[in-house]
Amino acid sequence: MTAATTHREVTTAEAPTSRSERVHQELSRQILDHQLAPGQRLIERDLIDRFEVSRATVRETLRQLAAEGLVQIQPRRGAVVRAIDSDEARDLYRLRAAIEGLLVECFVERAAVADVQRLQEALDALDGAVEAGLAASEVMRVRDAFYEALFAGAASTVLREELGTVQARVRVLCVSSLSESGRGATAVRELRAVTQAIIECDGPRAAALMREHIAFAAAATLRTLPRPD
Repeated sequence: MTAATTHREVTTAEAPTSRSERVHQELSRQILDHQLAPGQRLIERDLIDRFEVSRATVRETLRQLAAEGLVQIQPRRGAVVRAIDSDEARDLYRLRAAIEGLLVECFVERAAVADVQRLQEALDALDGAVEAGLAASEVMRVRDAFYEALFAGAASTVLREELGTVQARVRVLCVSSLSESGRGATAVRELRAVTQAIIECDGPRAAALMREHIAFAAAATLRTLPRPD
Protein backbone atom coordinates (compact mmCIF):
# COMPACT_ATOMS: atom_id res chain seq x y z
CA MET A 1 0.00 0.00 0.00
CA THR A 2 1.46 3.38 -1.01
CA ALA A 3 1.59 6.46 1.16
CA ALA A 4 -0.81 8.19 -1.25
CA THR A 5 -3.30 5.34 -0.98
CA THR A 6 -3.07 5.41 2.79
CA HIS A 7 -3.68 9.16 2.82
CA ARG A 8 -6.76 8.78 0.61
CA GLU A 9 -8.19 6.06 2.84
CA VAL A 10 -7.65 8.11 6.01
CA THR A 11 -9.25 11.15 4.39
CA THR A 12 -12.25 9.09 3.29
CA ALA A 13 -12.63 7.58 6.77
CA GLU A 14 -12.44 10.95 8.50
CA ALA A 15 -14.76 12.82 6.14
CA PRO A 16 -18.11 11.45 7.43
CA THR A 17 -17.14 12.34 11.02
CA SER A 18 -16.18 15.84 9.95
CA ARG A 19 -19.44 16.28 8.04
CA SER A 20 -21.46 14.97 10.98
CA GLU A 21 -19.75 17.38 13.35
CA ARG A 22 -20.41 20.29 11.03
CA VAL A 23 -24.13 19.48 10.78
CA HIS A 24 -24.36 18.90 14.54
CA GLN A 25 -22.68 22.20 15.40
CA GLU A 26 -24.90 24.19 13.05
CA LEU A 27 -28.18 22.59 14.15
CA SER A 28 -27.22 22.90 17.83
CA ARG A 29 -26.44 26.58 17.35
CA GLN A 30 -29.74 27.24 15.60
CA ILE A 31 -31.74 25.41 18.28
CA LEU A 32 -29.96 27.16 21.15
CA ASP A 33 -30.29 30.54 19.44
CA HIS A 34 -34.01 29.83 18.80
CA GLN A 35 -33.61 30.06 15.02
CA LEU A 36 -35.30 26.65 15.06
CA ALA A 37 -38.42 26.91 17.21
CA PRO A 38 -39.62 24.32 19.77
CA GLY A 39 -41.87 21.82 18.02
CA GLN A 40 -40.42 22.55 14.57
CA ARG A 41 -39.86 19.46 12.42
CA LEU A 42 -36.39 18.61 11.18
CA ILE A 43 -37.09 16.90 7.87
CA GLU A 44 -34.37 14.52 6.77
CA ARG A 45 -34.68 15.29 3.06
CA ASP A 46 -34.35 19.03 3.70
CA LEU A 47 -31.28 18.53 5.87
CA ILE A 48 -29.66 16.24 3.30
CA ASP A 49 -30.12 18.86 0.58
CA ARG A 50 -29.14 21.78 2.74
CA PHE A 51 -25.90 20.33 4.12
CA GLU A 52 -25.13 18.11 1.11
CA VAL A 53 -24.57 15.04 3.29
CA SER A 54 -25.86 11.49 3.31
CA ARG A 55 -29.02 10.25 5.02
CA ALA A 56 -26.79 8.24 7.39
CA THR A 57 -24.99 11.43 8.46
CA VAL A 58 -28.27 13.25 9.07
CA ARG A 59 -29.69 10.37 11.10
CA GLU A 60 -26.50 10.11 13.17
CA THR A 61 -26.71 13.84 13.90
CA LEU A 62 -30.39 13.68 14.87
CA ARG A 63 -29.71 10.76 17.21
CA GLN A 64 -26.94 12.77 18.87
CA LEU A 65 -29.17 15.82 19.25
CA ALA A 66 -31.88 13.62 20.76
CA ALA A 67 -29.36 12.19 23.26
CA GLU A 68 -28.43 15.76 24.21
CA GLY A 69 -32.06 16.68 24.83
CA LEU A 70 -32.32 19.20 22.00
CA VAL A 71 -34.48 17.05 19.71
CA GLN A 72 -37.24 14.47 20.13
CA ILE A 73 -37.80 11.56 17.75
CA GLN A 74 -41.56 11.14 17.49
CA PRO A 75 -43.52 8.31 15.86
CA ARG A 76 -44.77 9.23 12.37
CA ARG A 77 -43.36 12.78 12.69
CA GLY A 78 -39.65 12.10 12.84
CA ALA A 79 -37.35 14.57 14.57
CA VAL A 80 -38.71 17.76 16.11
CA VAL A 81 -37.05 20.46 18.19
CA ARG A 82 -37.79 19.63 21.82
CA ALA A 83 -40.47 21.73 23.51
CA ILE A 84 -40.72 21.94 27.31
CA ASP A 85 -43.69 23.47 29.10
CA SER A 86 -43.55 25.32 32.41
CA ASP A 87 -44.56 22.37 34.60
CA GLU A 88 -41.88 20.11 33.12
CA ALA A 89 -39.31 22.90 33.35
CA ARG A 90 -40.13 23.49 37.02
CA ASP A 91 -39.64 19.80 37.83
CA LEU A 92 -36.38 19.64 35.87
CA TYR A 93 -34.97 22.64 37.71
CA ARG A 94 -35.96 21.15 41.07
CA LEU A 95 -34.14 17.96 40.16
CA ARG A 96 -31.16 19.94 38.91
CA ALA A 97 -30.99 21.93 42.15
CA ALA A 98 -30.97 18.76 44.25
CA ILE A 99 -28.22 17.10 42.21
CA GLU A 100 -26.07 20.21 41.92
CA GLY A 101 -26.26 20.74 45.67
CA LEU A 102 -24.87 17.23 46.13
CA LEU A 103 -22.26 17.86 43.45
CA VAL A 104 -20.93 20.92 45.29
CA GLU A 105 -20.82 19.07 48.61
CA CYS A 106 -18.84 16.24 46.99
CA PHE A 107 -16.48 18.79 45.48
CA VAL A 108 -15.76 20.28 48.92
CA GLU A 109 -15.14 16.81 50.35
CA ARG A 110 -12.93 15.45 47.57
CA ALA A 111 -11.36 18.22 45.50
CA ALA A 112 -7.63 18.93 45.48
CA VAL A 113 -6.10 22.40 45.43
CA ALA A 114 -5.60 22.10 41.67
CA ASP A 115 -9.32 21.37 41.23
CA VAL A 116 -10.26 24.56 43.10
CA GLN A 117 -7.82 26.55 40.96
CA ARG A 118 -9.36 25.10 37.81
CA LEU A 119 -12.83 26.01 39.06
CA GLN A 120 -11.79 29.61 39.70
CA GLU A 121 -10.19 29.89 36.26
CA ALA A 122 -13.35 28.52 34.61
CA LEU A 123 -15.47 31.03 36.51
CA ASP A 124 -13.17 33.89 35.44
CA ALA A 125 -13.56 32.74 31.82
CA LEU A 126 -17.34 32.71 32.25
CA ASP A 127 -17.23 36.22 33.70
CA GLY A 128 -15.20 37.33 30.69
CA ALA A 129 -17.66 35.81 28.24
CA VAL A 130 -20.58 37.60 29.90
CA GLU A 131 -18.67 40.87 30.12
CA ALA A 132 -17.79 40.61 26.42
CA GLY A 133 -21.48 40.39 25.57
CA LEU A 134 -21.29 37.00 23.86
CA ALA A 135 -24.52 35.37 22.73
CA ALA A 136 -26.24 33.27 25.39
CA SER A 137 -25.49 30.06 23.48
CA GLU A 138 -21.77 30.94 23.47
CA VAL A 139 -21.86 31.80 27.17
CA MET A 140 -23.37 28.36 27.77
CA ARG A 141 -20.42 26.71 26.05
CA VAL A 142 -18.01 28.63 28.29
CA ARG A 143 -20.13 27.74 31.33
CA ASP A 144 -19.68 24.06 30.46
CA ALA A 145 -16.02 24.36 31.52
CA PHE A 146 -17.13 25.48 35.00
CA TYR A 147 -19.27 22.36 35.36
CA GLU A 148 -16.51 20.16 33.98
CA ALA A 149 -14.27 21.51 36.75
CA LEU A 150 -16.98 20.72 39.30
CA PHE A 151 -17.33 17.18 37.96
CA ALA A 152 -13.58 16.62 38.04
CA GLY A 153 -13.24 17.77 41.64
CA ALA A 154 -16.34 15.96 42.88
CA ALA A 155 -15.08 12.70 41.33
CA SER A 156 -18.57 11.17 41.15
CA THR A 157 -19.49 9.21 38.06
CA VAL A 158 -23.05 8.85 39.35
CA LEU A 159 -23.61 12.58 39.74
CA ARG A 160 -21.93 13.32 36.40
CA GLU A 161 -24.25 10.91 34.59
CA GLU A 162 -27.45 11.97 36.37
CA LEU A 163 -26.80 15.70 36.12
CA GLY A 164 -25.65 15.35 32.52
CA THR A 165 -29.05 13.94 31.58
CA VAL A 166 -30.95 16.71 33.35
CA GLN A 167 -28.73 19.50 32.02
CA ALA A 168 -29.14 18.22 28.47
CA ARG A 169 -32.93 18.46 28.77
CA VAL A 170 -32.83 22.03 30.10
CA ARG A 171 -30.03 23.37 27.89
CA VAL A 172 -32.37 25.34 25.64
CA LEU A 173 -34.12 26.69 28.74
CA CYS A 174 -30.77 27.80 30.19
CA VAL A 175 -30.10 29.81 27.06
CA SER A 176 -33.48 31.50 27.50
CA SER A 177 -32.61 32.28 31.11
CA LEU A 178 -29.24 33.78 30.22
CA SER A 179 -30.84 35.86 27.46
CA GLU A 180 -32.80 37.84 30.05
CA SER A 181 -31.26 41.28 30.53
CA GLY A 182 -28.67 41.25 33.31
CA ARG A 183 -29.14 37.56 34.11
CA GLY A 184 -25.68 36.54 32.89
CA ALA A 185 -23.86 38.94 35.20
CA THR A 186 -26.13 38.00 38.10
CA ALA A 187 -25.49 34.30 37.50
CA VAL A 188 -21.73 34.89 37.62
CA ARG A 189 -22.09 36.68 40.97
CA GLU A 190 -24.15 33.79 42.32
CA LEU A 191 -21.55 31.27 41.20
CA ARG A 192 -18.78 33.39 42.74
CA ALA A 193 -20.59 33.12 46.07
CA VAL A 194 -20.76 29.34 45.61
CA THR A 195 -17.06 29.20 44.75
CA GLN A 196 -16.12 31.32 47.76
CA ALA A 197 -18.01 28.95 50.05
CA ILE A 198 -16.12 26.08 48.42
CA ILE A 199 -12.79 27.82 49.04
CA GLU A 200 -13.81 28.20 52.68
CA CYS A 201 -14.60 24.46 52.78
CA ASP A 202 -18.19 25.16 53.82
CA GLY A 203 -20.02 22.39 51.98
CA PRO A 204 -23.53 22.99 53.37
CA ARG A 205 -23.38 26.72 52.58
CA ALA A 206 -21.97 26.09 49.10
CA ALA A 207 -24.76 23.60 48.41
CA ALA A 208 -27.42 26.01 49.67
CA LEU A 209 -26.04 28.81 47.49
CA MET A 210 -25.96 26.52 44.46
CA ARG A 211 -29.59 25.53 45.01
CA GLU A 212 -30.47 29.22 45.34
CA HIS A 213 -28.64 29.93 42.06
CA ILE A 214 -30.68 27.25 40.30
CA ALA A 215 -33.91 28.64 41.79
CA PHE A 216 -33.11 32.09 40.35
CA ALA A 217 -32.32 30.52 36.96
CA ALA A 218 -35.60 28.62 37.06
CA ALA A 219 -37.56 31.78 37.82
CA ALA A 220 -35.93 33.58 34.88
CA THR A 221 -36.71 30.66 32.58
CA LEU A 222 -40.32 30.26 33.70
CA ARG A 223 -41.01 33.87 32.84
CA THR A 224 -40.35 32.98 29.19
CA LEU A 225 -42.55 29.86 29.04
CA PRO A 226 -46.30 29.49 28.46
CA ARG A 227 -48.24 27.47 30.98
CA PRO A 228 -49.62 24.14 29.71
CA ASP A 229 -53.27 24.05 28.66
